[in-house]
Amino acid sequence: MPFVNIKITREGATAEQKAKLIEGATNLLRDILGKNPATTFVIIDEVETDNWGVGGESITVRRKKGK
Repeated sequence: MPFVNIKITREGATAEQKAKLIEGATNLLRDILGKNPATTFVIIDEVETDNWGVGGESITVRRKKGK
């Protein structure tokens, strides 16, 4: 029973894009590891850019600086 957790910043990913992520991750586990798609769970967590940091600063700040 595979469990995949995809974390992305909350910046407007569409329902269609998320569906493709879910399908793609499910198919990857099926194709590479032979896992049953019916028992593969994929969760997408969308995180506000203020709550995601790298290099000591938030993604919000980094994007404003153009990094």
